[in-house]
Amino acid sequence: MFTVYVYTLDTMADWEIGYVTAELNSGRFFKKDAPDVSVKTVGISKEPVKTMGGLSIIPDCVIEDIAVNDKSVLLLPGGNTWEEPKHGIVIKKAIELLSTGATVCAICGATVALAHAGLLDQHPHTSNGAGFLEMFCPSYKGSSYYVDKPSVVGDNLITASASGALLWAKQIIEHLGVFRPDTLEEWYAYFNTGEAQHFFALMQTLPSSNE
Repeated sequence: MFTVYVYTLDTMADWEIGYVTAELNSGRFFKKDAPDVSVKTVGISKEPVKTMGGLSIIPDCVIEDIAVNDKSVLLLPGGNTWEEPKHGIVIKKAIELLSTGATVCAICGATVALAHAGLLDQHPHTSNGAGFLEMFCPSYKGSSYYVDKPSVVGDNLITASASGALLWAKQIIEHLGVFRPDTLEEWYAYFNTGEAQHFFALMQTLPSSNE
């Protein structure tokens, strides 16, 4: 079973995680033999945080509770408070997770925190445009690994720009192997284009109730 830990922080960009958490938590489009997935919110403490959209979230667990194994997935959403030193504890956990083969997924402002820790210096990655990481992180040395795309898979590190939430979700879902390939392609095509033909094609890929 995969456990997906969603790091919650004040000013969290709640929309950036919407596609991926909805699908991994609901399992509505999972293939028949998909592994189980548990989605948990995690925080520095269990005190409520307030997202950028004004939603209050009480974390399910704290960072110390994150299981360090290759079945753990840590999602790091964007936010306006990543420069605060208190978030260093979750970046240390990200380093530990990556070293054990777990998956770390960062989007928007969270990529800057990874850059400060040197985690982007040896992995293909992206962020909010060429030069963005250099602007906010003078110690960043990963420019040769930078890929100018909305979302990029670099082994077990998946990064995305502020505009890459949908592709980021697709790549995370693909990495976990919980959708059939044709389901994933039609799912992405539908939400990317809004064309009804992809919705109906998506429905056709799902297992029937008597399978």
